Amino acid sequence: MTDKKDDVIQEFGALAPVRIGLAADVRSKSVRALNHLLAHTMALRDAYKKAHWQTAGATFYELHLLFDKHYEEQVTLMDSIAERIQNLGGVTIALPGDIASESSIARAPRGRESARAQLDRLADAHETILLDARPLAREADDAGDDGTNDLIVSEIVRTNELQSWFIVQHLQRHSELGDNAAPKSAE
Repeated sequence: MTDKKDDVIQEFGALAPVRIGLAADVRSKSVRALNHLLAHTMALRDAYKKAHWQTAGATFYELHLLFDKHYEEQVTLMDSIAERIQNLGGVTIALPGDIASESSIARAPRGRESARAQLDRLADAHETILLDARPLAREADDAGDDGTNDLIVSEIVRTNELQSWFIVQHLQRHSELGDNAAPKSAE
């Protein structure tokens, strides 16, 4: 197993030289902000896959499909964020420990939750991302980093707003159905 310092070609936090017309301090700040949003996005991706695998109840089929669709959209979003970080000369986070330490999105319990609990958790995660993304978009805009601003607004904010809307609509339906209980175990 090799884990030699010599094998690392760019330290995390260091910037590679790029020629995109942005100063290093602007790029560095955008890389930090985007890595934060990437951690959130990766945490949300994983929450969607867990929900996809473990959903249950009267709306199982539609939620199973919705969770998988949202998972795939988060994967696409992750790739866009990571590519922008690399374009800025940065290094992306990628490991589970990095995600856990960087993201404030609440982790789901290991056990199976009710559909209502899954939906609540996902809605909270989207709101966390949106609350963090909007000021970061404004900071990128103020710094003249149009590419990062555009990515945050056009992809991160819009994707998470739309997915949140779908989740909240399902929460409304679950409230109408009275679906608050966890699935009962077989005895």
